Amino acid sequence: MKNLVIVESPAKAKTISKFLGSRYKVKASVGHVRDLPKSKMGIDFEKDFEPEYITIRGKGKVLKELRSEAKKADKVYLATDPDREGEAISWHLSKALSIPEDEICRVEFNEITKETIKNAVKSPRKINKNLVDAQQARRVLDRIVGYSISPLLWRKMRKGLSAGRVQSVTTKMICDRENEINNFVPDEYWTLNVKLETKEKEVFDAVFYGDKNQKIKINNKTEMDRILEELSPEDYRVDSSEKKTKSRSPYKPFTTSSLQQDAANKYGFSTKKTMMIAQQLYEGMQIGKTTIGLVTYIRTDSTRISDYAKEMAKEHILEYYGENYLKKEGGKAAKNGKSVQDAHEAIRPTDASLKPDDIKSQLKVDQYKIYKLIWERFIASQMADSKSDSLQLGISNGKYIFKANGIKLNFDGFLKVYSYANVKDIEIPDIPTGVALKQVDREFKQNFTQPPGRFSESTLVKAMEENGIGRPSTYAPTISTIISRGYVRREKKLLYPTELGIMINELMENYFKSIVNIDFTANLEAEFDKIESNEMPWRKVVRDFYKPFSNALKAADEAIEKVDLTEETDEICEKCGSPMVIKHGRFGRFLACSNYPECSNTKSIVMKTGVKCPSCGGDIVERRTKKGRVFYGCLNYPKCDFSTWDKPVKDKCPKCHSMLVEKKSGKKTTVKCTNENCDYLIEKT
Repeated sequence: MKNLVIVESPAKAKTISKFLGSRYKVKASVGHVRDLPKSKMGIDFEKDFEPEYITIRGKGKVLKELRSEAKKADKVYLATDPDREGEAISWHLSKALSIPEDEICRVEFNEITKETIKNAVKSPRKINKNLVDAQQARRVLDRIVGYSISPLLWRKMRKGLSAGRVQSVTTKMICDRENEINNFVPDEYWTLNVKLETKEKEVFDAVFYGDKNQKIKINNKTEMDRILEELSPEDYRVDSSEKKTKSRSPYKPFTTSSLQQDAANKYGFSTKKTMMIAQQLYEGMQIGKTTIGLVTYIRTDSTRISDYAKEMAKEHILEYYGENYLKKEGGKAAKNGKSVQDAHEAIRPTDASLKPDDIKSQLKVDQYKIYKLIWERFIASQMADSKSDSLQLGISNGKYIFKANGIKLNFDGFLKVYSYANVKDIEIPDIPTGVALKQVDREFKQNFTQPPGRFSESTLVKAMEENGIGRPSTYAPTISTIISRGYVRREKKLLYPTELGIMINELMENYFKSIVNIDFTANLEAEFDKIESNEMPWRKVVRDFYKPFSNALKAADEAIEKVDLTEETDEICEKCGSPMVIKHGRFGRFLACSNYPECSNTKSIVMKTGVKCPSCGGDIVERRTKKGRVFYGCLNYPKCDFSTWDKPVKDKCPKCHSMLVEKKSGKKTTVKCTNENCDYLIEKT
């Protein structure tokens, strides 16, 4: 008896074939095999939005091979990913291979290990048409939006632009944040810290709180001066002393979103890079003489873990740390959000005994980092709370109150494993009430409230998840799309809207309010969930969306006048003497001759830094890689290949007169010399 198992990826096929033995042949579809055509809308509106699926170009050879193998097989199993998209791929494969709809052929697994794969093949099911329809509704809606608005943008602005249901609302979030920053009016406030001393010469810090009735905000220097005048350096007294034991619960195991956020915060990885590496770990790695999927399925919004996984973690914790480190039974269960599809588990290691450091030599550096994140987060989630002793002193001076807070870790609990959590003891003396204290120093400072920070990929993913925009599988591709389209640029890990992105967003807000409305987009996601749970037919969701959308489209087409994106400049074309103008292209703004098509001269727009190249004396200019990352290079390239990631500084090194550059690390900026033999380095204020 011969069986054919079809998965999406060749890497996954290679891993699974080692588990199933000679009676099974495992082949890869290499992703989708059928989709809507690229050349037209591909939806028959007269037949109630019937999709017109065709074989994807280049997949004919793959399908021919799969059909040949299917004819020779006694049984065909469709083992694509365990989500809506994976279900849709299986459905398309069943159509292409003429497998009946009621065939028991769908195989589902959450991890790629020998036991899991063998058990999955033993218990196949029918293709879940509700899952397929939920994915089909998303695909049809996205096609209607993209293939209706994009041609409008081409006619009114320029070719190559696009709009999408999720990408447009994500671009709006970034534009809205930029507006918040630009319109922000800072508020002044002052802080006051004092350094106090006991008779035993114990010194500690206390912070101004307010008076005995309430917390007081110090708004200006006049208020600060009045408070300072009323304070007596010799008249501090401990009024209250409160001791508590504080527990800190472990983090929940990773979802797609929290993994992307953590990898961005700790390693600076883009969402796209994180998912690529996690996919490699999921599909299978060579560990010793065995190939195994190291982590469970990576596209999930659930924090649930199976009883088997809990038992696996328990055995590891008892063996290496002892019973007191084990999470106590009956604790609070992890709650998932309303819209979570809880068919999957959280992301976790498939085998807790494969400790990151034990297999480090068999993984690439970035694979090790992501695996270590996932492994530690999972094991820590099943460990006991950490315990800390806290002490808060209430200190009076006249009518004013200061507070001093101390904390000391006395049981590390899950922190024993989770090396990424920050733990810092703050020690203050345990002083009885009534004890007098003396001020030995004080510091008062003017501050201003800060505008909201720009989104990083990490914080944008968090905001998308909180607002119900997209699903785990869509976060990374959505962000990649808006960057590649030139609507958003990434600079020093932060996301800025481009001029083009702002223009597109304004057009969308004026004419397609519902498309860029966060609540509307989130409600659509909820309707996809209802399709999956068989509460709503998919065509009704599309029908309800299309009528108001088509009216908005018609109104926009009539109202929007053609936008000329060309900008005049003072620069003259060196080829024909005509003025140069700024135009917008796929890779951003560029200079072009206004005498086009007679003269087709174009060149890139350079941002000069005002610093001369140390190699040839030419101007150093700001440039961008294909992925949008900023670097600095010589204007005389390719004759001179000088380049640097760090921003050049106009001043010369005071020690050796070489070029200086700015280096950023977190919130810290330093200026250092580029001469390897010079140690000049200062922190920039």
